[in-house]
Amino acid sequence: IAQVYPNFFPDGIDQNVVANFIDIVARDLAEMIAPLPAINCSAVNQTSDRARQFADKRTRIEANYFRHSELEVTMYSGADMYVTYGFLPFIIELDEEAKVPRIRLENPVGAYPEFDRYGRCVAFAKRYSMTLGEMVSQFPEHENALLGPLGYQQDMNGMLEMIRYYDKDQSVLYVPSRTNYVLSQARNPMGKMMVVVARRPSVDGELRGQFDDVLGIQLLRNRFALLAMEAAEKSVQSPIVLPNDVQELQLGGDAVIRTANPNGVKHVELTLPQGVFNEQNILDQELRTGARYPEARSGNMKASIVTGAGVEALMGSFDSQIKAAQTIFTTALRDVISLCFEADEKMFDEEKTIRGVDAGSPYAITYRPGKDIKGDYSADVRYGMLAGLNPAQGLIFMLQALGGKLISKDLAMRELPFNVNVTLEQEKIETEDLRTSLMGAIQAYTQAIPQMAAQGQDPVSIIQKISNVIQQRQKGKALEDIMLEVFAPENPPAGAQQSPVEQQPGQAAPGQLAGGPSQQPGQPGQEAPPEQGVGIVTQRPELESLLSSLNVSGKGNASVRTINRRVVG
Repeated sequence: IAQVYPNFFPDGIDQNVVANFIDIVARDLAEMIAPLPAINCSAVNQTSDRARQFADKRTRIEANYFRHSELEVTMYSGADMYVTYGFLPFIIELDEEAKVPRIRLENPVGAYPEFDRYGRCVAFAKRYSMTLGEMVSQFPEHENALLGPLGYQQDMNGMLEMIRYYDKDQSVLYVPSRTNYVLSQARNPMGKMMVVVARRPSVDGELRGQFDDVLGIQLLRNRFALLAMEAAEKSVQSPIVLPNDVQELQLGGDAVIRTANPNGVKHVELTLPQGVFNEQNILDQELRTGARYPEARSGNMKASIVTGAGVEALMGSFDSQIKAAQTIFTTALRDVISLCFEADEKMFDEEKTIRGVDAGSPYAITYRPGKDIKGDYSADVRYGMLAGLNPAQGLIFMLQALGGKLISKDLAMRELPFNVNVTLEQEKIETEDLRTSLMGAIQAYTQAIPQMAAQGQDPVSIIQKISNVIQQRQKGKALEDIMLEVFAPENPPAGAQQSPVEQQPGQAAPGQLAGGPSQQPGQPGQEAPPEQGVGIVTQRPELESLLSSLNVSGKGNASVRTINRRVVG
């Protein structure tokens, strides 16, 4: 601010003496906007396993572009620049060393994009400034043209301006102050614009930052703070009034002043009008209104928090800004990914190996762009239907929609605000559910032990099988492999004949686990029905069913019943 308004600050003070409210708001907004969306390359035929595998591979290829460009980190600076300057350029460059395209976020300061009537960027120019010495060291082959007739006798620390120009045909780097001397010129091998610009909505097409209209208010707050400091200083250093009978004045600690009128010894009072402080509050409110930054965000809540309705109303403008910015980034990132796919296929069509982590599991795949991209440059970019909501609100909304059968679990996973390989994650969930069912079957199997012991039967076979399951699990074997091994049916001796009706000793009956008790009604070892009062197993309620019963005031109506019955007699 001191560079923009150098004459506004008094001598000895060259910066704000109050908090830089604009920077605080910009960083807070950037931290909420910056997280990357979920990217999924959907298959045209969802019923075809081959089509889904093709789409999943393209999703991992796209994730490698973001990871190689370190976009997860640089988006924090990019979101800050987008909010502050009103637009953010994405430049897709060809990384010849890694053989993949790279996404670079350009600083909007000194950038001049040109758009056609459809809002597409058709040309882009960026102004760079560096010292003459730096430019000569960067381009030694152009030393004579850059130095001119004076050579090294001139000031090598003098600033020199350099322009880089992009369009669909070429990329040019030239120095305007040296009669537009061209330092570098290259043909665009892609034949299309490799710059995508995300810009804030504007009525007249001008690119304005969110804080352009509140810079003056920030300066006035700083001015009021300087005046308050000046008033405090004058109050402390004001003259001392003494009665006429005082002949000597002592200063410092434990000073003694002899006078018959001690009430007459005082500093000259500096009276400040009460309206000064009211004006300071008005400026603070105007700054928050212009920056669209609610008081609730900084913890200064003047609304009722009993129901939360007041806080939600205060935070409404903040959430809408995040949602609007992420919607604009959705379109920009979709175009960026499409350009990356096309550049990878056309410029680096060779076999490559990429590594990463998908849903917590590391992977390594080998792909060839011509085969695995195959002209399909599309991708689904979603910040999800939770965009603009805080995590708690988003979770409750998602679970309520699932509990009300409004959306499917597949859609809910695709709308999460982070990358999820939906196909792989669903396979993991199904595997976990089946393993849980196996564990439930084992637990139900052990409930027959007390009944067999009470009726005089030998439960050793059940105990042995359960013990074998525990021992094999401790060795790290998968549960499904253990179950196949422990409960494998026993083969009868060679040549032995067995009637389909008769049951041989030690062999499982139909519907019975091998070696376990009979499951026929009324037989020993069978789990008693509820009216007989033993071991009722109830399923735990799901979290979505609990949260889906929230009322309008935010209170839950969840309840869980547990019934235990015993047989007496």
